[in-house]
Amino acid sequence: MTVPESIPPATPVLVTGGTGTLGRQVVGRLREAGCQVRVFGRHAPDVTTGHGETSVEFATGDLDTGQGIEAAVRGTEIVVHCAGSSRGDEEKARQLVTAASHARIRHLILISVVGADQVPVANRVDRALFGYFASKLAAERVVADSGIPWTTLRATQFHDLVLAVAQQMSRLPVIPVPVGFRFQPVDAGEVAARLVELALGAPAGLVPAIAGPRVAEMSDLLRSYLNASHRRRVIVPLWLPGQAARAVRAGAVIAPDRRIGRITWEDFLATRVGSPSDKTSGATWRPARGEAR
Repeated sequence: MTVPESIPPATPVLVTGGTGTLGRQVVGRLREAGCQVRVFGRHAPDVTTGHGETSVEFATGDLDTGQGIEAAVRGTEIVVHCAGSSRGDEEKARQLVTAASHARIRHLILISVVGADQVPVANRVDRALFGYFASKLAAERVVADSGIPWTTLRATQFHDLVLAVAQQMSRLPVIPVPVGFRFQPVDAGEVAARLVELALGAPAGLVPAIAGPRVAEMSDLLRSYLNASHRRRVIVPLWLPGQAARAVRAGAVIAPDRRIGRITWEDFLATRVGSPSDKTSGATWRPARGEAR
């Protein structure tokens, strides 16, 4: 990948959240494309993070409050917004958009999530469990209404996120798993490659999503993790009520027609957890009443 001639080589591309799971990958691929990169975050990382001193500079600040973002966007033309959290994405986007508008940024790229516009958050329970989707949708709207040329890419859940959830759940001797929840994990590096491709192209609005190669029940993803980590747990089906859970069961957070990623959940586990020594499942499934084994 090369930098288009319209992008001056000395003009840095700003990456918010450039030290996170996705942001690190975006920074690396921008560097491979020959871009000068500026990373915005709360703390400048050590050089041991792999960011070279000659092609990456660091700007510290806080998107929640807007501290430092005006200086960070100054002198840039492209911003890749990877900073995010389970809550507060709307305010982060608003702070970034305000600074980017003053700096006359010519392309703002946002990473969002498949299902942002499909998972309703109607009550306190939905907000506690699925507020991330509403937060991402709000950020999308802030960017789309900013007046800045923009591109938004929605992705399914990263392997790293599914792994973190599986690790947390496996601490319990008996694991409740929502019935009918299907996910389509995707590799963060593959998402990063697509983001960089979009960033170095023309603003395109909301582009087709990127998703992993396989759709799987949450219980199956968890079984694979337990098997790979040589743990045994009892998995108990849990029925979640509400509109948001109904939407997830209906497939709101998957994109079967956008199987762009090639790295499977099992491939990821083999590199991050290790291969199972045998094919015996590390979990026992207890069916809900009326559910066939």
